[in-house]
Amino acid sequence: MTALFLTEQNVESLVDMSTAVDVVQEAFLQWANGKAMNVSRRRAKAPGIVLHSLCAGAEYLGYVGWKNYTTTKHGAKFHVAIYDNETGEMAAFIEADYLGQLRTGAASGVATAAMARPESRTVGLFGTGGQSRTQLEAVCNVRKIDYAEVYSRDESRREQFAEEMSDKLDIEIEPSPYPSDVAAEKDIVITATTSKEALFPGNVLSEGTHLNLMGSNHLRKTEVDVNTIRQADVIVCDSLEQCQWEAGDFVAALELGVTEWSLMHELKDVVSGHVTGRPTNEAITLFKSVGLGLEDVALAAEILKRAREQGVGEELPF
Repeated sequence: MTALFLTEQNVESLVDMSTAVDVVQEAFLQWANGKAMNVSRRRAKAPGIVLHSLCAGAEYLGYVGWKNYTTTKHGAKFHVAIYDNETGEMAAFIEADYLGQLRTGAASGVATAAMARPESRTVGLFGTGGQSRTQLEAVCNVRKIDYAEVYSRDESRREQFAEEMSDKLDIEIEPSPYPSDVAAEKDIVITATTSKEALFPGNVLSEGTHLNLMGSNHLRKTEVDVNTIRQADVIVCDSLEQCQWEAGDFVAALELGVTEWSLMHELKDVVSGHVTGRPTNEAITLFKSVGLGLEDVALAAEILKRAREQGVGEELPF
């Protein structure tokens, strides 16, 4: 048996955000039904490098797999592999930078579909990198967004982002130098930054706002303040276990007794209908994403299926 090697360019040609949202939603539903499992991220360090490892099993797809990525002063390198459940053979080895951006955006899309008000039309976005692009695209995939306001520290980057994504998504996007304005009076607020401290004061949020927080996956980093957590009527995590290890957004609020882990829920329980994602139209709802191996494995399986159908990729002799 041979494994199929797929490049970043292959991945971009094979799947889009609509597909990714459907795949990730099904993964959370199957996890809730006991047909999948997720193993939280582990990190191995050596001077100048960190290896980050996630893995998952997807009984419903017939695969297990992992994502490994390294971070150094030169940037990050991402790879995903999946294995056939029956034979144990590697089925695919995939370059996974864009795959990761897609699946992270898709998870926020799934949460937004379940938790944001159906009539949501406006977005406040923090960040202008690759993850910000897929976050906004995913939200536009599940809600009829017509206006977004974007903030980043770099004026030229936020202006470029607004121009490019406005053309891509066919919505009005305005760059803003004022973080509080970006968060205020929005139906949906997205944070996708590397910030170590709160991006805006929580008291500017309007009733009914839904938040997607995905930038921090380290306990010493947060994108929101304690007041944001205090105002959230519903808090949902992609994984409570992994968030306990990585979600710096909650650290101060937990220390002050503003919230407790027992009051939070998991996205799989919202998707399966066991938990309500939005109890009232006025509720402020919050989704915290740290990124799961199950999302990677599920999307990799769909990419492999399409690659086989379309004759894309390079066969590897193992």
